[in-house]
Amino acid sequence: MRLLSLLHRWIGGIAGLLLALLGLSGALLVWRDRLTFVPHAGDAPHHDPAALARIVDTLAQGDRAIDRISFASDAIGVHQVAFADGGGAYLSQSGETVARWSSLWQRPELWLFDLHHRLLLGETGETINGIAALIGLGFVISGVILWWRMRARFRPRLWPAKMTAGAIVHQHRDLGVLTAPLLAVSLLTGAMMALPAVGDLLVGRDTKPALPDVPPVPAGARPAYTLVFAEAAARFPEAEPRRLQWPRKPGKPIALRLRQPFEWTPNGRTFLYFDPATLAVAGVVDPAQAAGSGWWREKLYPIHAAKVGGIVWKLAMTTSGLALAMLGSLAVYGFWRTRWQARQRRARPARRVLRSAG
Repeated sequence: MRLLSLLHRWIGGIAGLLLALLGLSGALLVWRDRLTFVPHAGDAPHHDPAALARIVDTLAQGDRAIDRISFASDAIGVHQVAFADGGGAYLSQSGETVARWSSLWQRPELWLFDLHHRLLLGETGETINGIAALIGLGFVISGVILWWRMRARFRPRLWPAKMTAGAIVHQHRDLGVLTAPLLAVSLLTGAMMALPAVGDLLVGRDTKPALPDVPPVPAGARPAYTLVFAEAAARFPEAEPRRLQWPRKPGKPIALRLRQPFEWTPNGRTFLYFDPATLAVAGVVDPAQAAGSGWWREKLYPIHAAKVGGIVWKLAMTTSGLALAMLGSLAVYGFWRTRWQARQRRARPARRVLRSAG
């Protein structure tokens, strides 16, 4: 038990600030759509295939290459366009541009998401976050074990009674055990998304279908996207078009992502693939027909980001994020303050000896 306590304190003193950063940014991202302040953000979504096709056709005929378009939803009533050069725009559902940016730094909700997801470091940051989530999960387990022997002193507080080492430890221990179930859910789902090997271990390997190959796109080809949305409406009449993704490599298809009523993931896991030159259907992925671990994996992001469960689960995941921010930051402060004070106490006799010798 002594070794467990020592490891808990030392690793917490080192990794606590990273976990605090992830907790605070995650708590804010629960409310991301409501904190996206652009005109028409509160509009009710309309999924008229002809209207969507007109907007896509207009954008596709422009001078800037498009990476993807995320369509308006119940969460936010504007379309989000991401261009291949890193810029982007929000469009009203009538096609009016209501905001533009040339870098994600110009939109707080975009860089906050990248910070939480990848630490602004790309895939390396995502891996670091996954490892941090596993460490945090270890803290939850070890913290509950360490709390059990001190359970008679349980006095839950939102903030330490005093900013002393002892008061911080008491608040940390009791707040940690109170929020342990929520912390375990958010940390475990985060680790499973960031580290595919963890998901493979717990729910089985995710057997994603390979993207179909398509012929190279002839120069100047500009097909009408009415075909895309008409095909989607015919094959999945109850599904919402959620995202249109252009190929990032030659010989790969355009992907239309849809959300069927039974899917939890906000953008869905239903795909229609199209030949970029002719917009002929090149492949279909229907999760209603899928087997394996896809059912479990589809639940990870909605639970982690509070995209299901209404206001109650949003408040629960906000509480989890704020608790992680408080536990991590105060753990670092208390740990290093205690060590600094101990060093000061050890230094006092030496200073007294030097003064008397002088």
